Amino acid sequence: MSRRTVLITGASAGIGAAFAEVFASKGFDLVLTARRGDRLEQVASRLRAQHGCRADTIVLDHSDRSAVDRLCAELDARGITVDALVNNAGYGVPGLYANVPWDVQAPMLQVMVVGLCELTRRLWPGMLGRGYGRVINVASLAGLVPAPAGHTLYGATKAFLIKFSEALAHEGRAHGVNVTALCPGFTLSEFHDVTGTRAQMNRLPGWFWMDAQTVARLGFEAVERGQVICVTGRVNRTIALLVRMMPRAIVEGVGKRMGRQYRKT
Repeated sequence: MSRRTVLITGASAGIGAAFAEVFASKGFDLVLTARRGDRLEQVASRLRAQHGCRADTIVLDHSDRSAVDRLCAELDARGITVDALVNNAGYGVPGLYANVPWDVQAPMLQVMVVGLCELTRRLWPGMLGRGYGRVINVASLAGLVPAPAGHTLYGATKAFLIKFSEALAHEGRAHGVNVTALCPGFTLSEFHDVTGTRAQMNRLPGWFWMDAQTVARLGFEAVERGQVICVTGRVNRTIALLVRMMPRAIVEGVGKRMGRQYRKT
């Protein structure tokens, strides 16, 4: 039986690299993309040695509008069929909306909405036709709670991903294609270093945090059993539940206070 192949975007570190470890341990071959080629190759080399898998790397900036075309052309050139897709590439742009230039905001939307949907659309018909597929969209708890000031588009993109995943899951289920929106909360990774909010995040208590390996494992298990929305961890599930149950005014008040304390403006 031929091995299945997973494509993971943003796979050079954090949750993306953790997903590569999980899928390799489950017998998948890998296609890993990210901007940092040296970091990407380190991940691929380690997993080849540990699991004996094929691990292709494609250096790519997903904020480039031609990225999906170039990625799909490279897959075709290498004769690679993608059976599973982990849309993990993403980042945050901190700061009040009026203070952040549009040319800084637009690339984030390209990575986390436009390019992600385009890549999924390009690979989706093949999964349906073969009667097997797995799609994990790395969303966030931020897509399920009221959005505070200071990360204006981040929560919006994650809420979009959740709804996108719900609809896609209905389309794919009858064809053997499972789709999961993975909604982690605060995760130990480079995310807050990249956004420049590490100092603010260090104020949070340790029990708020989960490690990337656990998040990736829970995401893999969720898509395998066909769970459409997976909120990782007891703390995050409790927060998501309280947000639905508590009066909106109270939830928004808490969000405003936390937003002032932890955002970078």
